[in-house]
Amino acid sequence: MSRIKDSILELVLEPWTENDLPLLKRLQGDPRMMVFLGGVGFPEKIADRLQRYVQLQENGQDFMFKILIVGDFSEVGSIGYWEKDRGGDKVYETGWSNLPKAQDRGIATEAARMVIEMAKAERRHRFIHAFPSVDNLASNAICRKLGFSLIESSEFDYPPRQTMQCNDWQFELFTNSY
Repeated sequence: MSRIKDSILELVLEPWTENDLPLLKRLQGDPRMMVFLGGVGFPEKIADRLQRYVQLQENGQDFMFKILIVGDFSEVGSIGYWEKDRGGDKVYETGWSNLPKAQDRGIATEAARMVIEMAKAERRHRFIHAFPSVDNLASNAICRKLGFSLIESSEFDYPPRQTMQCNDWQFELFTNSY
């Protein structure tokens, strides 16, 4: 469990469990939530994804968390980071999603800041990338606010057999200076 506190709210990131299917359905089964991610998937695919999230914790390299607000412990979103091959180099990728009630409150920004700090502490990979849709103004703003550098815009196959235009944002977790 990780925490961050600012003057307005305190967040906790907790690993996903078998009991979290209702939250994941609210995040990935709502067309408003999936507008920048290729649309809503089949309900059984959401259950399969929860199983993958739970199993990720076991490998110790990839992490998915639910975002909770301390006080009422309301579940408001999801964030994670995982290993990715990028041009022959290993990097981290990060991504987030917040329920409508948690949007425009700085929650995704603070959760992303927490994930960056976790990845920095590991010192496993020098860079973390985010790949929001070019049309996802809020996620692109979060990348700018946190100091990511825009590398390029390019097409990605996501979901499979669908092409979407994404920005590649990169954040340097540590330098290789000697």
